[in-house]
Amino acid sequence: MSAPRATRGTALHAGAWWLWALGLATAASRTTNPLLLGLLIGVAGYVVAARRSDAPWARSYGAFVRLGLIVVAIRLVFACVLGSPIPGTHTLLTLPEVPLPDWAKGVRIGGRVTAEGMVFALYDGLKLATLLICVGAANALANPSRLLKSLPGALYEAGVAVVVAMTFAPNLVADVQRLRAARRLRGRPDRGFRALLQVGLPVLEGALERSVALAAAMDARGYGRTAQVPPAVRRLTSVLTLGGLLGVCAGTYGLLSDTGAGYGLWVLLAGLAAALGGLWLGGRRCVRTRYRPERWGPRACLVAGSGIAVAALMIGANAYAPDALHPPAFPLTAPVLPLWPALSLLAGLLPAFIAPAPPAPERAPGGHGAGAPRSTAPLTKEPSQ
Repeated sequence: MSAPRATRGTALHAGAWWLWALGLATAASRTTNPLLLGLLIGVAGYVVAARRSDAPWARSYGAFVRLGLIVVAIRLVFACVLGSPIPGTHTLLTLPEVPLPDWAKGVRIGGRVTAEGMVFALYDGLKLATLLICVGAANALANPSRLLKSLPGALYEAGVAVVVAMTFAPNLVADVQRLRAARRLRGRPDRGFRALLQVGLPVLEGALERSVALAAAMDARGYGRTAQVPPAVRRLTSVLTLGGLLGVCAGTYGLLSDTGAGYGLWVLLAGLAAALGGLWLGGRRCVRTRYRPERWGPRACLVAGSGIAVAALMIGANAYAPDALHPPAFPLTAPVLPLWPALSLLAGLLPAFIAPAPPAPERAPGGHGAGAPRSTAPLTKEPSQ
């Protein structure tokens, strides 16, 4: 199956990208093996490099990677300063320990820093960083506005708030890059604390302007209007939604506990059915139409299925290879790469080959490429004979 160029009609459903990324994040939550986590990061990075576009939200992936590195560094610093619950025999260094009162027993500041504790902190921080990178991959590949079109009517207003919050960071990164490039063109420094202060004010001003423009556009389109619904329907909607959420919570608790495995699945399914019914009835209050509804095609099924398959295979791997998926920090042992779990993670590479490719860069008139220089000489008119 050859992947076509992404157009209005062939673009992948945004929900498929999120299901794929959530599948990778679920797989990352099931292991602390740094080799498997690194393989997951590589899979997500390769798919993003192959299928992301030039849109502003697609540039936020690097920011999520840097955020993941910061999380790992903070976790290591905390383990060094506050200690680790993992016992250790290999002392790296000994910090001055701060005496604490009796009510703070079990907490220490400073003291002995062991290699086992630092390795445990590294594994823990790397797992959290992998989760952030998977979310960043979905944010870089999925169009937030197209994802908003697929939400049920009852969740439209909440979805608008989430989409606005999700697009704030990519737009902020794009503004910072644009202003730094402008400062470099003017021969001014773009690094350091002083440059950061001079860039911060234009970035804040641009964010406020976008907020005002967005509020005006939402008001012009009638955002927040509701239809007239009978009181009985409103009460039934509230009962179904609240009861469905309680059923989902009770069913999930039953599945996770040892005593409720028999009834947990049925309560969960009943709660989901009631919640979906409440959302369907609640959507009748939202006066909204869809122009060109998003289509869920075979490619979207394959992309979402690849992420779900990675999560399912990794969950199953915990049954036959728990030691390989969770290498111990005490005693110190080198992690090994288990064969079958590693091969199951490679299923996440499927979107890099079947998802529609990003659109080709537009060519300037006159045969110039998108990055080719164009002549700026003024046109002159030949003198008349």
